[in-house]
Amino acid sequence: MAADRRARALREGRRALKARPFGRSGPAPQGDLKARLTAAARAGGAGALRVCSAEADAPTRERFGAALERGDLATWPYDRAYAERAASPATLLPNARSIVCVALPYATQPPNARAPLRGRVSNYAWSADYHTIMRALLEAIAAILDDAAGEPATRIVCDTAPIAERAFAQRAGLGWVGKHTNVIVPRLGSYVFLGEVVTTVALDADAPLRTSCGSCARCVTACPTGALRGDYTIDATRCISDLTQRRDAIPVALRPLMGDWVWGCDLCQDACPPTQRAGRVGASAFRAPAGSAVFPDLQRLLASSTRALARELRGTALAWRGGTVVRRNAAVALGNSLDRAAVPALAAALAGDRAALVRGHSAWALGRIGSPSALCALSAAAGEERSYDVRSEIARALEPFGRMATLGSAEVDG
Repeated sequence: MAADRRARALREGRRALKARPFGRSGPAPQGDLKARLTAAARAGGAGALRVCSAEADAPTRERFGAALERGDLATWPYDRAYAERAASPATLLPNARSIVCVALPYATQPPNARAPLRGRVSNYAWSADYHTIMRALLEAIAAILDDAAGEPATRIVCDTAPIAERAFAQRAGLGWVGKHTNVIVPRLGSYVFLGEVVTTVALDADAPLRTSCGSCARCVTACPTGALRGDYTIDATRCISDLTQRRDAIPVALRPLMGDWVWGCDLCQDACPPTQRAGRVGASAFRAPAGSAVFPDLQRLLASSTRALARELRGTALAWRGGTVVRRNAAVALGNSLDRAAVPALAAALAGDRAALVRGHSAWALGRIGSPSALCALSAAAGEERSYDVRSEIARALEPFGRMATLGSAEVDG
């Protein structure tokens, strides 16, 4: 399949550019070749293309190692070996000489308005999974480079292999890494997908930008969980976007700070002045289709089965963690709504959801709402629940309410 796509992209690239292939008999003129790459990138929807050398990036390796030591990435399976590979493009493609970095803008307008008991989904997940569009774009670029080399000379990276894409994008002058740790691209802002083509073709490198965030710290202030430190680092274990994607229980202290986010979070980017000035410049392919769940019905999500959610979310970013994670997130968002109208849905989930993870977070949400009917549902579940973890959640939810908490605690102890 991959070989077929590459061959097709090579044919399409040759037809679209109407150019005689550059073979081993003579190298491609640098200006002409980079112009062709830029044209192919823009034809595929990219907003910017820049080139950097493929030399290993020692500062990136050191920063990655420091993040591991601080525990910033504790919820993800990264280690020092991964950091070494990510900073060394030659591990992806021996004899790599250059990296072509592209930015694909995706910021678009939501198709519908928010309403009570509705959640929020990050802009990047509104439409179909971006990987298909990005891969087609990168394949067209790779086809031109393979053609120039007269042989296979590229490796496509589309969130599928270890590479420090933000560091190399910054080295290439594609943009600069902001205090929210996202790449900010001039005139596009930070709502961009990044993709790379690593190649053995030696291309003239572009100069990095002499830009930084200066004294601006609006993204740091906008982050409810304090994940951003203001020194261009992030504690990912506190990031709302990461919290919505982890598979285990969300730390109790962070749940109230997640608001109504069901998947991802855009708060730091929305607060970023360059991103605000850029506006909604996303490619049309990333517009949310009419009727899509940009602001999903939280009660419906919580009541949906894993199989039903798999069908509904197929082809979107929300699908990759599965329906249990989405329902867990919906329970937290309902608890943060503090709306008593959410109690029946949460009580039903506590009593009947097959996943202990969902039942436990539903118990927390009922305790956060704290209405008489919510406490009644918690008390009833305390006598029926078999999972120790869920019984602990029930007891913790009841604890602030006095006598009922004793009942919940007795069930846990028993």
